[in-house]
Amino acid sequence: MSPSHSLSRRTFLTSAAAVGGFAAVPGLLSGCSSTDSSDDLLATIRKQGYVRIGFANEAPYGFKDGGQLAGEAPTLHKQIFKALGVPQLRASIVEFGALIPSLNANRFDVVSAGMAITSERCENAIFSEPEFISPTALMVRKGNPKKLADLGTCSSAGVRVGVLTAAVEKSYAQAAGVSNDKIISIQGQQDGLDALVAGRIDAFALTGISLNWLAKANAGAPVEVLSPFVPMVKGEKQYSPGGAVFRSKDTALRDAFNVELKKITSDPDRYVGLVGKYGFGKSEIPPADLTTAALCKS
Repeated sequence: MSPSHSLSRRTFLTSAAAVGGFAAVPGLLSGCSSTDSSDDLLATIRKQGYVRIGFANEAPYGFKDGGQLAGEAPTLHKQIFKALGVPQLRASIVEFGALIPSLNANRFDVVSAGMAITSERCENAIFSEPEFISPTALMVRKGNPKKLADLGTCSSAGVRVGVLTAAVEKSYAQAAGVSNDKIISIQGQQDGLDALVAGRIDAFALTGISLNWLAKANAGAPVEVLSPFVPMVKGEKQYSPGGAVFRSKDTALRDAFNVELKKITSDPDRYVGLVGKYGFGKSEIPPADLTTAALCKS
């Protein structure tokens, strides 16, 4: 798994759905909207008053919460499209792996799912500038009895580190010097927390975003999430950034989106005010010099 892939893409839904204060679409295979034949999608969606988005129902990136569309991406995108003169999002739930194919089949106009920016995906669609980065963090038992801070301290202390099976944190741990016999494969996020509480592992490594959400979902569990850090592999920082996705021809919409996105990511208080409740803090704001163009070439 590439370091830039998000690791929580494990549970998907395939039905279209009506979502809270956002208008519903019928099925994904229903007729296409008026955006299909437009040479200028931005002008079209402004005129019609809505943009069609696709998401994968995955917390905390884009999901349904009590019938409402919630999560990092829809929250940011609602603000951005409102600033662009498009007041309404029309949302479809799609299996994560089908998001880009469905986008290119014109079933919606934007992927709003916190999708990781990778060179492979850049061959099939265009991305906004990064909306967030995904620094790694450690979940430890309450009080941090092993006095850990990052994977390097895990190596020095010789502790057992839980990582999701086939996830990139294994390579991060190895690069930090954690021995293979101390790296414990975990099937799911909840399994990691349970193993930590039971004493089968001493730390659980995952993105800080996912761990904070896991801790929130298990309020009262005797665990805590340490401050995020950016792992290094072969001298390269592993930021794991994500963004919105557009069809390759829709550069005008992507460029306008980027202008409004920059206004948010350059204002830490505004950014955290919008998406802090989903576990995105100042440490998740992309560095100014981290560009999609460079990520697509890597």
